[in-house]
Amino acid sequence: MALDLRGLTPAPVTPFNKDGSVDYAAIQRLGSWLGSIDGVKGLVVLGHAGEGTFLTADEQLEVIKAFVKSVDNKIPIIAGITQEGTEVAGFEAKRAKEAGASAGLLYPSHGWLRFGYQPGAPQDRYKRVYEISGLPLILFQYPDNTKCTYSLQTMLDISALPGVFAMKNGVRNMRRWDTEIPVIRQQRPDLQILTCHDEYLLHTAFDVDGMLVGYGNIAPEPLIEMIKAGKAKDYAKARSIHDQLLPVTKSVYHRGSHMEGTVALKHALVARGILEHATVRSPLLPLPDGAEAEIHSAISSASLKKVA
Repeated sequence: MALDLRGLTPAPVTPFNKDGSVDYAAIQRLGSWLGSIDGVKGLVVLGHAGEGTFLTADEQLEVIKAFVKSVDNKIPIIAGITQEGTEVAGFEAKRAKEAGASAGLLYPSHGWLRFGYQPGAPQDRYKRVYEISGLPLILFQYPDNTKCTYSLQTMLDISALPGVFAMKNGVRNMRRWDTEIPVIRQQRPDLQILTCHDEYLLHTAFDVDGMLVGYGNIAPEPLIEMIKAGKAKDYAKARSIHDQLLPVTKSVYHRGSHMEGTVALKHALVARGILEHATVRSPLLPLPDGAEAEIHSAISSASLKKVA
């Protein structure tokens, strides 16, 4: 039976101790809090927000296990599957499943970002990873301005494959979003469609089953209300939540690069009382002076309270 991610699926950060090691006590705090919120349907770990590719293979498995423990089996843990080669990605997915992951978010092969992909290669990647691992998979649509974004037909092909039950769409081209999502809805009615447009949630909230976003780390409560408003086609309500969160959106996601959003998420989690500091791993670097105060101020202005 496919997982039901129709709601909010946060992509949590991986907390570190100040010496750079993984902070498993903070994982317990973060995961247990998110897992206790009605409307949170699962957690996607080891993604971009989770600095997944910055961890050793052993750390990746331990992080999966720690998040599984943190939610006490109330919601599924989904693992980012990021290895470049298809066979090694398949074995990565197999190990993730053995560690307790209920599904995988399968990234494009990263060489495609630079060189593009041969026709049929994405379809083969999803087919083979599922054959090796038996792990249910989420289709991951990358931004339109990258060479590894999938055409509409490629998305339709992948979403018809065994094991593929949902799509995390981050095309970040609203012309494509507005024209392609209705076609996917019509042709793949059972596919769960999740937006990952942290900075365009208002535009995409009315077309989706849910949100799979790093933003869910820091503002799960209002985002769940925005999802409900989107499903009810209540634009005024969704707009009011968007406006409430706009200072946070700007301070976290309107930075020089989306990579900086991960560092900003950690500062926001400090502001909410979950993390004690915002330590990241290279190639991420600390934010410039003033950013921390700005993020804390934005969290306060959006009425996001400290977590007890």
